[in-house]
Amino acid sequence: MTTTEKIAQISGYWVDRGDHVVAPMQGAMAPSDAYDEATKHGIGHLTRVYGTRPVDPVRRAEWLWAEQRRLKAETRLGIPALVHEECLTGLAAWQAATFPAPPSWGASFDDALVERMATSIGTSMRELGIHQGLAPVLDVVRDARWGRVEECISEDPYLVGSVGSAYVRGLQSAGIVATLKHFVGYSGSQAGRNHAPVHAGPRELNDVFLVPFEMALLDGGARSVMNSYAEIDGVATASNRELLTDLLRDTWGFDGTVVADYFSMAFLHSMHKVAASKADAARIALRAGIDIELPDADVLLEIGEPDEELAALIDLAAARALTQKEELGLLDETFDEAPTDVDLDGEEAREIALALATESVVLLSNDGTLPLAKPSTIAVVGPNAFGHEALMGCYSFANHVMASHPDVPIGIQAPDLVTSITERFAASAIVSARGCDVEGDDLSGIDEAVAAAEGADVAVVAVGDRAGLFGRGTVGEGNDAESLDLPGQQRHLVERLVATGTPVVMVVLSGRPYDLAWALEGSEAPAAVLQSFFPGEAGATAVAAIVAGDEAPSGRLPMSLPRSAGAQPYGYLHPPLGGSSEITSADSTPVRPFGFGLSYTSFVRESLRLDGAVTTSDGVQASVVVRNTGERAGTDVVQLYAHLPYRSTTRPVAQLVGYARVALEPGAAATVTFDVPAARLAASDMRAVRTVEPGPLELWVGAHCEERETEVSTTLAGDVFAPTVESRRLTAVRISADVAGDASRGADEALHAAGVGSVSA
Repeated sequence: MTTTEKIAQISGYWVDRGDHVVAPMQGAMAPSDAYDEATKHGIGHLTRVYGTRPVDPVRRAEWLWAEQRRLKAETRLGIPALVHEECLTGLAAWQAATFPAPPSWGASFDDALVERMATSIGTSMRELGIHQGLAPVLDVVRDARWGRVEECISEDPYLVGSVGSAYVRGLQSAGIVATLKHFVGYSGSQAGRNHAPVHAGPRELNDVFLVPFEMALLDGGARSVMNSYAEIDGVATASNRELLTDLLRDTWGFDGTVVADYFSMAFLHSMHKVAASKADAARIALRAGIDIELPDADVLLEIGEPDEELAALIDLAAARALTQKEELGLLDETFDEAPTDVDLDGEEAREIALALATESVVLLSNDGTLPLAKPSTIAVVGPNAFGHEALMGCYSFANHVMASHPDVPIGIQAPDLVTSITERFAASAIVSARGCDVEGDDLSGIDEAVAAAEGADVAVVAVGDRAGLFGRGTVGEGNDAESLDLPGQQRHLVERLVATGTPVVMVVLSGRPYDLAWALEGSEAPAAVLQSFFPGEAGATAVAAIVAGDEAPSGRLPMSLPRSAGAQPYGYLHPPLGGSSEITSADSTPVRPFGFGLSYTSFVRESLRLDGAVTTSDGVQASVVVRNTGERAGTDVVQLYAHLPYRSTTRPVAQLVGYARVALEPGAAATVTFDVPAARLAASDMRAVRTVEPGPLELWVGAHCEERETEVSTTLAGDVFAPTVESRRLTAVRISADVAGDASRGADEALHAAGVGSVSA
């Protein structure tokens, strides 16, 4: 291969880039060459063939198959292109299913269902000739003000890693390369601002930010990684060989491809100012360990005649790119027949979307109003009761692309909340009013909404966010917040509705957690509050079912519900000095803690016990009994927490080390056994090496991280132990029905129906 041909194989081309912005600094990064010129020596990636504008998938597939045949026939080497797309909440393409956003994955605590979702996504992608998906996002939430929180799974690195690994397994089982992003530390940005510096130390990197990536690579088997735009302690990630090569490849043994986040190689020159020219940026990025420039060739075209070092770097990157194409079967593909009939939003996809949306709704408060009885009149009000956009995240096709094509129908089934409530409560009269917009100060519609509530038996008010890009919304990429108050006049709307005396059910459809203390505390609070993190195309149907009592809520908060923006950054995973205390007047106590979620039934967790020896090298096995003490069936999320005091470095006051969803009939019980590996108890020592040190260990199970409903204390015995890449990282979980009488049969049936057995969680 010539140098030009090698560079072509480690470059992308954005065939269909339009005028509307879907990536940062897009307008300033125009492709250097026309398409024919750029591909005459072949091309590595075709960027977002389906995902840049609404195109008919069958017609686009015909074009793609013909283009792949052209690349095979008319370029000297005959190598097809690898096609990549966004797929965080479903394939970002017209007519493709839109699933819940990642915080909803976390709220479900259901790895198996997330894996099913990802398999469905990957199957659609493969059918359309796509080979790589730019997901999942494994950034750990550190500051709720950051706009990209709605792309993140949780504030807990273990939950992110476990759920994220499930997504990877599902996507790759369908033959699609999963791309972990954003490696690494991106969500720790200064003041929660996009593209801001990160000031994380080595222990925070090791114990928080890197944990999910290690799991998704070593346990999930991910085949690609995308670098972060961030700089960490003054070092731009795209230039960081210590992370992209020494750790990723030499320590973890990763042998896939590292792809550049869009324009990030050029950003070394234009934004970070660590490269004096684009040619310098190319050398720095390749030396660090980036293999492929996306979305277009830009800095790589500036290389010129490479010297010996640069030629070797190009050879290495090209070999990795070609190896991945070979693994995908691209080198032998003939592209004879493009698909002629595709259904990207079929029955199975909609079933999965509904199940995940339902499992992820979190009940934050309830005075008994929910589930609704049989109201004769329901007022459905609020800005997020109208329009499918309210249900979907920033990287959904609806909000990412279709916002620039308002005259084109969405192409999928996505009823809004007004429609879903109307359909579910067919015997009730439904009155509706918007009241106000998500943003802005217009109060002119509030009186109409108040009048609707006054004449109703109950009012359902939907508030929250609208996702968008770079200022086109209240949350999403580039939409960072200074305040965690509900945007616009939405709080005023809710308070006016509550003042009518009509019971008010507040439904928050958002991408980030907001300060809802006013809605959850005191006599002026709504009767009930539901939180749903952009639940996708079936989200309104799921919310309606929970409001009606057809389904019992089982979601748990994947991130703490903040008390104020002034308490940020905050995470439940904090050391003793990270919480509230009597020596500061600032209260960082969350309004609702990590793991919180109510149900329509009640659960008791009891009899936590240790099973076997507890050592630094083997970890700990613990069992707990969970019992449904209410009058209806429900699902509990059993959460096992740990604290390891008196170590050489400070440890979190609570950390999640295992979890399981357990479905139980009334009166039924089950025993949940957690086999916690030593790696779950490891943390960076004084040398920033992750070790398990001997000493006291506290374990507890409760309804959330702050509740020690049943607990046990022990001591980790043995020598200091340093887990390796061969060590087990996932907590194994076994669920068995209680052996007592009829409760056993009820539990057996519930567990079987839920598909729960021996799982890793």
